[in-house]
Amino acid sequence: MISRPISSRLRRLLNTREMRKLRRDKGALCALLVIGCYLLIALAVMSNLISRQDCTQVIGSNGMPGFFLEESRERRFENARTSMLKPVLRALGHPDPKAALADVKLGRWRVAEKSLDELQQITDDAVALRLILNESENLDEEPQFEARLVEFERKTADLIKPLSGWDNFMQNAALLLGTDAQGRSIFFRGVYSIKVAIQIGVVTAIVSVLIGAVLGAAAGYWGGWVDSLIVWLYTTFSSIPNLVLLVVIAYAFTDSDAKDTLLPVYIAFCSTFWIGTCRVIRGETLKLKEQEYIQAAQTAGFGSWRILFRHVLPNTSHLMLINFSLLLIGAIKSEVILSFLGLGVKSQPSWGVMIRDAGNNGDVMTGFFWQIGTATAFMFVLVLAFNILSDALQDAFDPKHL
Repeated sequence: MISRPISSRLRRLLNTREMRKLRRDKGALCALLVIGCYLLIALAVMSNLISRQDCTQVIGSNGMPGFFLEESRERRFENARTSMLKPVLRALGHPDPKAALADVKLGRWRVAEKSLDELQQITDDAVALRLILNESENLDEEPQFEARLVEFERKTADLIKPLSGWDNFMQNAALLLGTDAQGRSIFFRGVYSIKVAIQIGVVTAIVSVLIGAVLGAAAGYWGGWVDSLIVWLYTTFSSIPNLVLLVVIAYAFTDSDAKDTLLPVYIAFCSTFWIGTCRVIRGETLKLKEQEYIQAAQTAGFGSWRILFRHVLPNTSHLMLINFSLLLIGAIKSEVILSFLGLGVKSQPSWGVMIRDAGNNGDVMTGFFWQIGTATAFMFVLVLAFNILSDALQDAFDPKHL
């Protein structure tokens, strides 16, 4: 009995002129598909498919390029020398080598299941080859060392336990876009940042739209001192730059448990992002309250709050939907900028943090663009998709565009 009205309402909504126009927009449908993929990735990260620990642990040598591209002989030697050989040598020199070897890991790689004598023999052979390769001043210019380098790589690979199934897939995925200057997975950090961006964008957009819509409708409908108070309020808040407000709020949370959370970012964004929505909804309400159905509801004796929430706000839903999309884009871009400046996200990966780390580590100066390129590409695709969707929503739902 209940499902019929709901399904019929849903069918009516999907068959409206606006929805038909939106469905005909191929760009909007592609944008929705991209946004849906980002949302699924964010949900997967929230389900701990990729944890924060996966983003912080060392999975390989520093500055490895993505897509498993062939590297120079000097880089191959450095990668093999610093991957599993060093930690295994330290573990074998430990008073309890078995316990020390059990703790050795590199991403999902573990030490091969061999006896201590076998591991010792492999490391001895690898060290001997390393000494030979160290005699070269530049392996890139001396191809005669190629055979020794290949043998050295094979010896160090023998120290790693072969992976299969899910572990092999996740290790390859971690190395897909290379590693940063600390040997961390760029791909995992970029994917985890999707969750952070979506989380900040959605929370900021929902809270800001709700605050702006209610205050704007109240100001436009009641007018008088209510309108004057709300206009003064958003005029005052709009005069405070987001950056300054975030600095003040971040300082206020310095000694609290929330200093390393996203709460300061939420408060700073939501304190100012509602202003645009409030102005738009206020202007629309000033027109709506002169409509005949609003005056009929007043004549019928309906209360002001009921008219506001049953008749005024539902007829501004198209503006709220458009503003939601625009505010989500603004929140994502603002988070990236502020995190790059060290004022936004602090205790977890984000695109802004990745761009900042790339600059601090001198990646751009050395021509290593994998980290900054990954963060920029992920952000560009998401923002572009929301921009296309926002334009399509405005064309479909805004009466001025019908």
